[in-house]
Amino acid sequence: MPDLDLLSTFLEIYRSGSITAAADRRGLSQPAASGQLARLEEQLGEPLFIRSRRGVVPTERAYDLARRVGTHIDELRHALAAPGEDRAAYRGTVRLAGASDLVAARIVPVLAPLTARGLRLDITLGLAEDLLAALTAARVDLVVSAVRPQLKNVVATPLADEEFVLVGPPGLARTVDPDRLTTEPLKALSHLPLVAYGEELPIVRRYWRSEFGRRPPNPVAVTVPDLRAVLAAVVAGAGVSVLPRYLAEPALASGSVEVLHHPQVRPLNTLYLATRVGGLANPAVAGVHRHLTERSREWDVL
Repeated sequence: MPDLDLLSTFLEIYRSGSITAAADRRGLSQPAASGQLARLEEQLGEPLFIRSRRGVVPTERAYDLARRVGTHIDELRHALAAPGEDRAAYRGTVRLAGASDLVAARIVPVLAPLTARGLRLDITLGLAEDLLAALTAARVDLVVSAVRPQLKNVVATPLADEEFVLVGPPGLARTVDPDRLTTEPLKALSHLPLVAYGEELPIVRRYWRSEFGRRPPNPVAVTVPDLRAVLAAVVAGAGVSVLPRYLAEPALASGSVEVLHHPQVRPLNTLYLATRVGGLANPAVAGVHRHLTERSREWDVL
């Protein structure tokens, strides 16, 4: 089993995208950090990073390992830190970005208490692709992204999984033939108008292709880039949509909407916490990153 020093060095390399930067943060020489990484890769029997001129790029094995050990390493560091170090980690401004609904429902409630320790939050809302572009241009520090970043100067830590459900108002749900839904689900649902997050139906399209094998043929009634507004339109009877369960749950509990389709395997999407290579050298950014990854463990599946 790899020891904590090797895993700690791996995690710093993963988050910074640079062996040199990781060595500085760990108080090691660059050869020592490289040696620890080499020993860990030897123990695991496979490479964790692909070397490039700009640093290192995580392999799939590295993504998986960071997801499993990252929060545990952070918790150990947090537990061993002196009280003054913990408070100092949250002094400064962190420019955070994400989808409006997720930021409002999950991110702000988790981070708002840190403002009492001196943290200032500057929050930008928008679509993942736009926000990741802002991250690479250094206009924001952290992005909570519903898509896995594939950018050279960006590193991403898996944050949480969100489950999606196809929901509609009771009146529209009654128009779906249950027998046909079992045998020909695409046709059984094709008459239902859609409420979509964007013109390209980003969430709805993914669900249809995953569950029914093709893009939805349905008419689109409403397009609005806020999932809370999507839910409001569904509740009002404008159409059906695919939403994260955490957002739809209150309306499901009250009977305002119903689940229209029950997949054999829950449709999940991983949320990522993305930062620029070397971005965690900023203590405030590192503190927010650590706090979000620690607290996200409590969310289970969203």
